[in-house]
Amino acid sequence: MKFTKKDWKYIIGVTVSAIIYSFGMNTFVKSGNLFPAGYAGMSRLLSQLLDQYLHISISFSVIYFTLNVVTTLIVWKNIGHKFVLYSVLWYTETSFLTQILPMPPITNDPLLISVFGGVINGIAVGIALRCNASSGGTDFIAIDLSTRYNMPTWNYIFGLNAVVLVIAGLVLGWNQALYSMIFQYVSKEIVNTLHQRYKLKRLHIVTDYPEEVSQAIFAICRHGITKLKCTGEYSHHEHSLLLVTINAYQKEDVLHAVAAVDPKAFISVNNVEKIIGHFYQVPLE
Repeated sequence: MKFTKKDWKYIIGVTVSAIIYSFGMNTFVKSGNLFPAGYAGMSRLLSQLLDQYLHISISFSVIYFTLNVVTTLIVWKNIGHKFVLYSVLWYTETSFLTQILPMPPITNDPLLISVFGGVINGIAVGIALRCNASSGGTDFIAIDLSTRYNMPTWNYIFGLNAVVLVIAGLVLGWNQALYSMIFQYVSKEIVNTLHQRYKLKRLHIVTDYPEEVSQAIFAICRHGITKLKCTGEYSHHEHSLLLVTINAYQKEDVLHAVAAVDPKAFISVNNVEKIIGHFYQVPLE
């Protein structure tokens, strides 16, 4: 396994993400007694339940790190090894920094804590995902499902997190559970905005240079193209219609490549909810 200059940029990005996440945990989550999505929320809940009912004091960081290590061992064979290693780096740094960095709360307003804490949490996770990493835990599960079905699955993971919130509400009080729901929703929306890997776009390209445009697209991404003959109803001129589905993050590169070959090409871009059939997804390293 060889590390390149790009890998070192990713490592720096993962570290920055871990610092931002730890800041959000200590400044917003702890002060508001919130329960974030995934293993972070589960770990905070377990830590409080053990202390409250069994009088066993185990810190959030210890539980969080242990849960992630177990999940890492399970997904090691199914997900790219560099991706897993970056994720290990992320949750290791997060567990350590959350434990040692004392950060005073900024505000006592629970709504502000929920909204801005969710924004910071989402930004941190989004940066990690852009750097070929994740926060481990349920992120591993979501990414594995997204790879299998070629569609975003964060909304389904959000439903799974609701179970943790129900338990927290029943045991520790509904105020924190409901504010935690706001926190998780804001965080999820930020992550969905920043993370484009499993979002798909469909392009309809009307052009007079189908072969040249197709080759320009093939130079960027490995996706099939369907070519159809079509006629402009107004001009009655014959053209070619190219249909191609790509990842959202490839859109700008493809549009620029098409425009370079045929500046007069007519292109429409649509969101794709789901694909049934073969679609090439660049594997995680």
